[in-house]
Amino acid sequence: MMQKFMAEFFGTFVLVFGGCGSAVLAAAFPELGIGFVGVAIAFGLTVLTMAYAVGHISGGHFNPAVSIGLWVGGRFEARLLLPYIIAQLVGGLAAGAVLYAIASGKAGFDVMGGGFASNGYGAHSPGNYSLLACALIEVVLTAVFLIVIHGATDKRAPAGFAPLAIGLALTLIHLISIPVTNTSVNPARSTAVALFQGSWAIDQLWLFWVMPIVGAILGGLIYRFLLQAKA
Repeated sequence: MMQKFMAEFFGTFVLVFGGCGSAVLAAAFPELGIGFVGVAIAFGLTVLTMAYAVGHISGGHFNPAVSIGLWVGGRFEARLLLPYIIAQLVGGLAAGAVLYAIASGKAGFDVMGGGFASNGYGAHSPGNYSLLACALIEVVLTAVFLIVIHGATDKRAPAGFAPLAIGLALTLIHLISIPVTNTSVNPARSTAVALFQGSWAIDQLWLFWVMPIVGAILGGLIYRFLLQAKA
C-alpha cells in the first residue's frame, strides 16, 4: 500500500515540477521559444512518462479529480480515495517548494507579480476571461479528460497505449485552456503553486477545486452509464 502512495507522491511531484516549472523557468524567457505550446507539451510529457514509470504501481492518477472520477466510474476503491488525495497534495506541494527555491535564485524574481504559474479567473486569467467562462472550461475539459482515461484503460482498448492517449489528451487540454485559466483540471497542481503565490491565487483556489471535481464526476458518470460495456 505504501508503494501506491509513494507512486502518487512521486508522479504528482514530477507533474507539478515539470509542468509548472516549464512555465515559471522556461516560458518566462521569450528567446527560448517554448511559449504556451511548450508548457502544454511539458504537462503532457509529465503524465505520459510518469504513467509508464509508476502507473503500474498506483494506477497513475496524480490528480485528486482523476481519483474521484475513477471512483465515480466504478474503477477505484473508496477506501483509497483520501490517502491518494493526501499523497497527491503532498507531492504537489513538495514540487512547489523545490520550484520556488530554484526560481528564487534569480535576481528580480517576484512570486506575486509573476503569478508563479497559478490558475486564475477574471483579472488573473491570462486572457481576462470571466469567472463563468473559466468555470465552464474547467468542468468541460476535466470531464473530457476522465472520459479519455476511462476509455484508454478500458479492457476493450489496445493494451499498452493508455499513457500515450492520456498524455496527449492533457497536452490538448492545455493547448485549449492555458489562455483561459492557465489550465488546472487538477486541484493538486493548482494548490501546489497557489500557496506559494500567496495572494490572489489562494483567494481564487476554490474554483480550481470545485470545477475539476464537478467535471470529473460528470466524466465518470458519462463513461460508466453511457459508454462502458455492460456485464
